[in-house]
This record gives sequence, C-alpha cells and structure tokens, in this order.
Amino acid sequence: MSNFLFKEETSESTLIEKVEKAKVWRILVIDDDESVHQVTRLVLSEAIIEHRALDIVSAYSSKEARKILLEDDSFCMAFVDVVMETDHAGLELVEWIRNILKNQAIRLILRTGQAGTAPEAKVIKEFDINDYKEKTDFTAGKMTTTVYASIRAYRDIMTIQRSLDAFKQLIKATHDLLKINQFKPFGSAALDHLLTLMEVDSSALYIARSQLEFDETSSNLIIACTGKYVSESDSLESSDISADVKYLIQQAFDNKMHHTTDEIFVGYYETSNNSASVLYIEFEDDAEHFKANLAEIFATNVALILDSLSKQHEIENTQKELLYIVGEAIEARSKETGAHVHRVALICELLAQKLGLSDAFISAIRLAAPLHDIGKVVIPDNLLHKPGKLDENEWETMKGHADAGFQLLSKSKTSVSKLGARLAHYHHENWDGSGYPDGLCGDEIPLEARIMAIADVFDSLGSSRCYKEKWCDDDIKTFLIEQRDKKFDAKMIDVFMDNYDEFCQIRVEHPDN
Repeated sequence: MSNFLFKEETSESTLIEKVEKAKVWRILVIDDDESVHQVTRLVLSEAIIEHRALDIVSAYSSKEARKILLEDDSFCMAFVDVVMETDHAGLELVEWIRNILKNQAIRLILRTGQAGTAPEAKVIKEFDINDYKEKTDFTAGKMTTTVYASIRAYRDIMTIQRSLDAFKQLIKATHDLLKINQFKPFGSAALDHLLTLMEVDSSALYIARSQLEFDETSSNLIIACTGKYVSESDSLESSDISADVKYLIQQAFDNKMHHTTDEIFVGYYETSNNSASVLYIEFEDDAEHFKANLAEIFATNVALILDSLSKQHEIENTQKELLYIVGEAIEARSKETGAHVHRVALICELLAQKLGLSDAFISAIRLAAPLHDIGKVVIPDNLLHKPGKLDENEWETMKGHADAGFQLLSKSKTSVSKLGARLAHYHHENWDGSGYPDGLCGDEIPLEARIMAIADVFDSLGSSRCYKEKWCDDDIKTFLIEQRDKKFDAKMIDVFMDNYDEFCQIRVEHPDN
C-alpha cells in the first residue's frame, strides 16, 4: 500500500445517464498485492464510461492471468504488475498475450512500484504495451483518465475489426446470394447474412417487394421474415403482421424514404421505375452494433439482385409459356390433345431426375420438351389427319418433320432452343440404329433424345390418336420391355419400369380434355 500515494482530486458532480445493465467494460487487474486490487476497485467503482459500468476481475499472478485470458477474451484492458512470481513476470505475460495468445485488441497498462527493474524507455521500446505507470505517481484521477483512454482505444479497435469482419461477410454473403435463383431461399439467406453482419440479436426483419404492374396495380410480397413476425402468408396485406408494422412498411413505399428510431430501422430501396424493396428491422435488444451504412450497402445489393431475379423469372416464365403454346399449337394442328405436351415435359423431367442428372439439365429438358414435334408445321394436313396407315411416300414426308424441327430451332443461340433442336432432330432415332433421320445407334444418340424417345412413345401409346386406340398399361409395359436395346436405351427402360407407377400418375394428373 505504501507504493500507492493518491492525491486529493475533485470528483465529477454531474449525474451520468443510466447504463444498460447487460453491457459492461471488463478490466483485468493483475497484481500480487491485494491492496492494489482494493484501491483500483475503490477508484473505479462509480465510473461510467461510454454509457457502461466497469466489471473488474482480479488475478494475483501471471499464471492465474493466463488461465483467465485463455478462457475469456472479452477484456478491454488489463493493469499488469511487473514484479510478481519473478522480477519480470509481468513483461513475460505481456509477450505471451501479444505473441502466443495473439490478442492485439486488449489494452495493456504496465504498473510498477520498482521502476528500476523495468525502465520505462526500455520497456516501451521492447514490449507491446499501451501505457507505463509508476505506482508512486498514479493518482486516482490519472487512473480514471488512463481507463477512459484505454477503453476508447479498445472501442475503436473493435469497431474497425467489426467493420472489417462485416465487409468480408458482406462480400461472401453477396457471392452466396448470387448463387441462389429462387425467391424464398434467396430471401432467407439474405436475412441470415444481414443479421450476422449487423450483430443484432433477436431482430424481426422483413424484405418486402412492391411491384407496379403495367395495369398500374401493385402488390406487396413478403420475400422472407424472421423472429417474432414469421408469417405463413406471402402477401403483406393478408398476413397476420401487426397493423402498425404494415403501416410503417407502406409508409416507406409511399414516401420513398428511410425511417429510423432506437427501436426500428425501415429502409427503402428503389431499383427501377416499377420496382422497390423495403427492409424492416425491429431491435428486440439494442441497436448498438447496427450500422445503417452497412445495411444500406447490403440491402441495396439484395434489392438489385432481387429485381434481377424477378426479371429473370418473368422472362423464364414467358419463355416457358410460349414453348408450351407452340407445342400445343402443333398438337392441335395434328388434332391431338395439348395435354400431351405437358405430360411429355413432366415425364422427361421425372426420368431425368430418376437417372440422377444435373438440376440444370432437368430444368432445360422440361422447357425444351414441348418443342420436340415443332417440325410438324411443314407436314401437310392430309397426312397429319390421315386415320389409317401412311404409304411409303407419305411416311418419307412425315419423317421430314425431324429435320424440319432441327432447322427451325438451330438458328437460335439460346441453350434451351439448342436442346430443343436436338430433341426435334433425334427423338426418332433407335438404339439399334434402325431409326431416323440419321440412323444413329447406342450412345451416338444424344442423351436428351433417348429420354424423349421413351417419354413420347409411353404417352402416345397411352393416348387415343386419329390412327389408333389407347393402349392398356400391360400392353405398354410389354412393348417397352420388348424394345430394350432395340428402340430404347436398356438402362433407361430399367429405370422407367422401376418407377412405372410414378410416370402413370402424370397421366392421371394431366388427362386429355
């Protein structure tokens, strides 16, 4: 105690604002003298720094301090005595903290009552400490000043570190989100990443989208939500979200402005003339680590990706509908049901799934399947509608639809059209080489054409045509099995037969009108 001499100093008379009980600054006092701990606690007991109280933890040796620091990295600063178990125990502890523990954030204040054993100039130069104090000159005021300076330095370091971590996560999150092409998974991933970036606990967050259609109507769509406001509905209007929250979100859309309080953040993001997004965050704990500028960057990226994703889906849906319309038009011209087009697409999709093919291929073949008979546009009506068997010349004309379909679709540079061109060209090739137009055999026949050959024949046999009656399932099964390694790829037929009932279900769910 004799090494500590405190001068009389005037204490602050103003009342500091109320501190949140859950938030404190943790300080580690490392000294083998109990009186040092007592005095430190006495001086700092009423201190409120940056709206937080202080939590002082004691260690009475460098060994005890190492154990504490290994288990707890939440300390913002530490007072370290030089002489403890040995004359340089404190200095060795400093080296261990910086070089072994790799803790560069904690502020280390060296305190010594025997300056001769650790001269200030030498220690400051050789050891990574933040301040050096001799106990004989360390007044209560100077201690408080040191704590203020150290905590503010630690706060700034942690702010920079959080910003760097958040920036890294932002880059990763945006990269991850770009891989997702579905609204719901995209929204959920966006929420998860944003909550991680913000370090805001138990928040309720929404990404809502307002789309102004060509007829001037608009819709509010909940893309994703979390926390206490999780809703089963996709529509903001029909959801059970409170009227107050709906009002705030709608106000953001109407006013085209952000709105922020201590409890909520509502961000408005316009990505085009007819599209906007609103990000709603409710802080259930506190918004201390919430950075509006970081939310701006992230939410803007999310809104842009969302807008691009929406346009992509709209284009894809338009293309899909047009492909079905074209396919149905061809079937209608042949006086056959348009349901055949839908069934064949679904059968191709299911068979591709059962064969374990990639998601991209499965999606593409479903889109392209309706185009397999597009070449029939060049076939005369009298042949398409002939109820009986075609003669040799008529059959040669009919076979021309395969090459005609290829010629029509091969002019396109899109991947789906190119796949459709191959389907149109090769879906009448046979595994044994007896098919047309090129007489390909085995693996020479494109994979998608081998799938289409089975799907087309299966559905055609199970449907009534102008030239034949509908076959029963037993006869269809017999035919498919007989044509293994002849008309069809044997491995595909085996997979098809193993799942025959599932393919039949497609016919049940999409019957001819």
